[in-house]
Amino acid sequence: MNDIQEPVLVCKDLCISYYTRAGEIPAVVDFSLTVKPGETIGIVGESGCGKSTVAMAIMQYMGANGGIKSGSITFKGRDLTTLNENELRSIRGSEISMIYQEPFASLNPSLKISTQLMEVPLAHENISKEEARKRSVQMLEDVKLPDPERVMESYPHQLSGGQQQRVVIAMGLLSKPSLLLLDEPTTALDVTVEAGIVKLVGDISKKFGTSQIYISHNLGLILETCDRVFVMYSGEVVEEGTINSLFTWPKHPYTHGLFSCIPLPTTDKNAAPLKPIRGQLPLPFERPPGCYFGPRCDHFKKGLCDKGHFRMENVEGSALDHRVRCLRYKDIDHTKILSPETVRESLEIGKRVLNVDGMKKYYEVKDSSFMAMITGKNTQFVKANEELNFTAHESETVAIVGESGCGKSTFAKVLMGLETGTDGEIRHKGKDISDIEVRDRSTKQIRSLQMVFQNPFDTLNPSHSIGGQISRVIRQFGIETDKKKIFNRVMKLLDTVKLPRDFYFRKPRQLSGGQKQRIGIARAFAGNPSIVIADEPVSALDVSVAAAVTELLMDIQRKHKTTLLFISHDLSVVRYLADRIVVMYLGHILERGTTEEIFAPPYHPYTEALLSAVPIADPEITKRRIVLEGDLPSAMDPPKGCPFCTRCHRKIGDICDNELPRETLVKDRHVIKCHIPIQELSKIEPVIRMPEESERIHVQ
Repeated sequence: MNDIQEPVLVCKDLCISYYTRAGEIPAVVDFSLTVKPGETIGIVGESGCGKSTVAMAIMQYMGANGGIKSGSITFKGRDLTTLNENELRSIRGSEISMIYQEPFASLNPSLKISTQLMEVPLAHENISKEEARKRSVQMLEDVKLPDPERVMESYPHQLSGGQQQRVVIAMGLLSKPSLLLLDEPTTALDVTVEAGIVKLVGDISKKFGTSQIYISHNLGLILETCDRVFVMYSGEVVEEGTINSLFTWPKHPYTHGLFSCIPLPTTDKNAAPLKPIRGQLPLPFERPPGCYFGPRCDHFKKGLCDKGHFRMENVEGSALDHRVRCLRYKDIDHTKILSPETVRESLEIGKRVLNVDGMKKYYEVKDSSFMAMITGKNTQFVKANEELNFTAHESETVAIVGESGCGKSTFAKVLMGLETGTDGEIRHKGKDISDIEVRDRSTKQIRSLQMVFQNPFDTLNPSHSIGGQISRVIRQFGIETDKKKIFNRVMKLLDTVKLPRDFYFRKPRQLSGGQKQRIGIARAFAGNPSIVIADEPVSALDVSVAAAVTELLMDIQRKHKTTLLFISHDLSVVRYLADRIVVMYLGHILERGTTEEIFAPPYHPYTEALLSAVPIADPEITKRRIVLEGDLPSAMDPPKGCPFCTRCHRKIGDICDNELPRETLVKDRHVIKCHIPIQELSKIEPVIRMPEESERIHVQ
């Protein structure tokens, strides 16, 4: 019995440094961790806090300039820091496996999936190719990939992102490892795919008794998957505890700061806005004396918090399962931290500025195959958008949600003039712009429609200064021509996005991801647009930076009465900031209405599944679990009837397969496109259940 309970992994007093020409960079300080058999540990924190460095140290992938300065990493009684390369090679992939953030970067594009999967057991075990293939096919079945034989003969580019990630998971689990490291395994995936993969990893790990270490900044995901959680800040653990203890009674000010950045169902952009953590994570060689979080902490006490480096201590009354690195945690009234500082007045929705009426966008695809030549069917159409109908008003935020491939970004391209519509109209301030390409639009039209892109790293010119790039927008749109006035306007824009004015002279490489996204927002608002399309603007950012960027968008919208079209698959953010929501699937709008209407029954079955897939970082909120099976059908060959019929968990019969449902008005402007009668959909239990005030456990 004692042997069974022996830890799989023990990291003790671990200090990890990188050595550069500038000197030693202490990446991780005083890190200790114990993982028991079958246990799942979560490590959370902002980018640069040392999460991935810990994972790389466990794998002994520190590179030429990285090393463990002190401490030990013991795996099943063996100190990994003392093993030679051959001994480590025998453990990696078989005893310890790792699943990385980007699945496409983990797979060799020039090799078939079969070759890459079979390589794992062939390298670590004395088995035949036939047995290795048999096990690989079985593992693909275990990760719920349809037609595993076809997948085995495919190349990575022939699979979707979700399928690639499942292949990587299968590869990680093929040799039944004792420890599985997952470094942001679902960041790039849709919430529905994420929900399926999280359940899948949990089920398979349970089947094989695998211990796991989840690295993520998604606290909702950590709550759903882990037994214990470690919160890291600037290279050290500042708080650790069981899920229930830490999520219900967080003690460290930084942990509270993270929770204040998350758009929970209890937050509201007017009544209970997000509270971003001020300041930035210090670089390893710029850490302050004493508490590393001190410069950003509202409870910093001079003469106490800045004296020496202090260690973790047990939280009183926590039965030794909750520890914190803070000298003042007993003195802080945590209930005040969670209460909003400011209550804002709701924006008054103005006149209609955008009207989308029956808009369609088809792409023509030529088939040059021999069979197509014989049958004469050598032209097909990708139906990216089908009969889109919705409106947007001044000062209103309209969210467009759905999985990748549903047509959200295609609509944005038509609106921006990067593509032209096939049919229907998009009227901006009364003028149809759906068939006018951007090069044929007037300067005024281009200025009125601007975009904030998902990836801030690819949207700025690396060779031009920040000031030069924003100035160019002002000059091109004819807002100002005088150099001094342009300079002053750029300075005001930098003030608006809350960045120092000396950023005018900096290059993009000198900015963090969050700062680059702020510059992207400044550039988008430089021409005083009437509509801004924000395409996944916070999905690549840390929770603290995402909260700051979200609040920034809200502040600028209030000031300029801008209409915001927010494209996202993160319904937590959408619930927080949207006034109205449009739910898209395979080019169709399946439901549209106010945020309150979308988040309460009656739901379209697809909306219901989307709501179920959203991780919520609050243990007191209960949620029904619905995992969608299968992948999004091809837009080149969509289902004949309801576009959602192939994955619908509430399918009622042949009518779903053969007839496209009509839009049904629920009330006011709430519309659902489904064959199930509204009376039946109204009987569906709410997906997300909020606790009654009397039942809530108040933070102590």
